[in-house]
Amino acid sequence: MRERLSIAIAGAGIGGLAAACLLADEGHKVTLFERFAEPRPVGSGLVLQPVGLAVLAAIGLDGKARSLGQPLSRLYGENATGRPVLDVRYAPDQGLGIHRAALHALLWQAAETRAIALHLGAEVSGRDGQRLIVGGRKTAPHDLIVDAMGTRSPLSPLVSRPLPFGALWTTLDWPDATGLPRDELRQRYCAASRMIGILPLGRLANDPRPKAALFWSLHADAEPGDWLAEARCLWPAAAPFLAQIGDPAQMTFARYSHGTLRRPRAEGMVHIGDSAHRASPQLGQGANMALLDAQALALALRLADGQDPLALFAQSRRAHVLAYQTISALFTPQYQSDSRLLPILRDRLLFPLSQCRPLSGFLTSLVSGRLLPPLASLDRTGGNRHHRRATRRPIPGLDGKTA
Repeated sequence: MRERLSIAIAGAGIGGLAAACLLADEGHKVTLFERFAEPRPVGSGLVLQPVGLAVLAAIGLDGKARSLGQPLSRLYGENATGRPVLDVRYAPDQGLGIHRAALHALLWQAAETRAIALHLGAEVSGRDGQRLIVGGRKTAPHDLIVDAMGTRSPLSPLVSRPLPFGALWTTLDWPDATGLPRDELRQRYCAASRMIGILPLGRLANDPRPKAALFWSLHADAEPGDWLAEARCLWPAAAPFLAQIGDPAQMTFARYSHGTLRRPRAEGMVHIGDSAHRASPQLGQGANMALLDAQALALALRLADGQDPLALFAQSRRAHVLAYQTISALFTPQYQSDSRLLPILRDRLLFPLSQCRPLSGFLTSLVSGRLLPPLASLDRTGGNRHHRRATRRPIPGLDGKTA
């Protein structure tokens, strides 16, 4: 019989909530700490790739997510003249555009139906051994601490590199008068220094109107200026969306950074999601990576069988995370940079090549999150093989001893 662990999760974002649900389903005693007094997702739209949807299926939420989101069959981009420079087709199972608030609400509702102790308005500022410091006081000790606090986590040692470009984001209604397809993420570029994109999102639970996320890329330290006029000029087809923006306060500026923890674990603690790895959103993998981390942790604890489950967790995610972090670092400057050469290389060489096999299949696997098996060492067969390689030092609680 597996040991029932006392697990504290810091952060009720997508990764933290998914981890709480999956770990509670494994029979662990889960306590979730969130600094906001009410559930509060940050951001506009995101793409759930097939690998992320598979994690939601394990929680029992894939059907509900699909009922709210918008299936995506294609990622399509063109330059300022309307010439295609990016065209990636999804596999038949497709991706799913969804509002972050809709996904967060589903995960929050799932957490509320489980035996999870939810502490809101509880700001985690640090750690003392197996105790979290919440509101200046120490909690009771826990067997395992899960850091899911994101880019500003006080628990994570990750020092990431700020990326030179960010984006203005907002959520809009999908207009009736538009020729843009509802099942495609569309983008238009001016070289690599300007980009406007429209992501279909489906709907919110309390609003039947279909939504879209609109984003405008610009240098992180630049003033937006009259970006609406630039956007209309760059992409006239976006006019029905841009017409809904009447106040600069509708837009939120997002900054991005890039970095990866070499060891997403410490004694009695593990980092997941943006606490462990951060990258540009160009590949649409952020939320999916957090979901996969949550599932990998739950599986590692189940399959450890006396081995070090945190080592098994880290090993299971290492190759997948490294591959996507590396490709993101190479891919992003082609679409967000001041380079004059890279857009030419992208348009004249890389795009024609990408439409031919095997590169077309490579790109489909890439955007679907399946370039490498995301949990390769945690299947029932492969897991046992990697157990033998794992460090044999158990985390506190797994061997029935206190820290």
